[in-house]
Amino acid sequence: MVHDGQVLAESRRPLVLRETGCPVRYYLPSEDVRTDLLTASDTRTHCPFKGDASYWSLPDAADLVWAYPEPKPEVAAIKDHFCFYDTETVTD
Repeated sequence: MVHDGQVLAESRRPLVLRETGCPVRYYLPSEDVRTDLLTASDTRTHCPFKGDASYWSLPDAADLVWAYPEPKPEVAAIKDHFCFYDTETVTD
């Protein structure tokens, strides 16, 4: 994942989530994400299917990244994975 030319994550093992009415989302393992570039946000949201999400920001991009620290059992695989808004996905 790239934001404004800066690589935020590189992964060959994303989890792909497809939800009705939502874009496909790629959840990347935390080991594949440059968490050192991110700052925790106070933002929290609730999804009835996944649980409570926490967010992280870049200086120029508030709440760019989110994760579900304690996801619901049905989506337990996304624990310790991050998802991104407004980033470029590069494949090779």
